[in-house]
Amino acid sequence: MSSRETGSVKWFNDAKGYGFIQREGGADVFVHFRAIRGEGHRSLVEGQQVEYALVDGPKGPQAEDVQGL
Repeated sequence: MSSRETGSVKWFNDAKGYGFIQREGGADVFVHFRAIRGEGHRSLVEGQQVEYALVDGPKGPQAEDVQGL
């Protein structure tokens, strides 16, 4: 499963390097800092609108190729 979706960042912990994206009409999606597009320090801000590829992870849906809108 790999489809592009949009959502907003529910929370993101810089120290731990992960957080969750609130989907439009679905369960929250796990996001790891390595899945964020960009160079250097990659982070997300609570409430930020993002677009991402939804993939099946080991513990359920997770975001890949995340970029801010």
